[in-house]
Amino acid sequence: MKKEDLKKFEKLLLKKREEMVLQLQERKTQIDLTIKEATGDISGYSYHMADQGTDAMEREKAFMLASKSGRLLYHIDEALRRIRKNEYGDCHTCGKAIGKARLEAVPHARYCIECKEKEENAKKSLR
Repeated sequence: MKKEDLKKFEKLLLKKREEMVLQLQERKTQIDLTIKEATGDISGYSYHMADQGTDAMEREKAFMLASKSGRLLYHIDEALRRIRKNEYGDCHTCGKAIGKARLEAVPHARYCIECKEKEENAKKSLR
């Protein structure tokens, strides 16, 4: 891959990384809020069970989204590492070049489209 292409993808990955870090910070704030802080209620009365359930569900959803964002951040960091080691853009399975269109759509991609389809089909057959 050409140096100017690597620079372009590095810039794209760094931008996505910054967005993910901000999202993770927001999600952490959501998870850390207590019930009283989240609702703004400072009274001493207990909450209805339905309100507590809704709050628990919202926290669980925020945790799940933070977990997904964390995994994406890991893959972005790995792609940046591959750029620095001059290994970026090669499929981990077959070793062929990953198409630029695929890398523009998914800059942290580790597999060419053919190998990714094989992986997805294998996962489907296990279900």
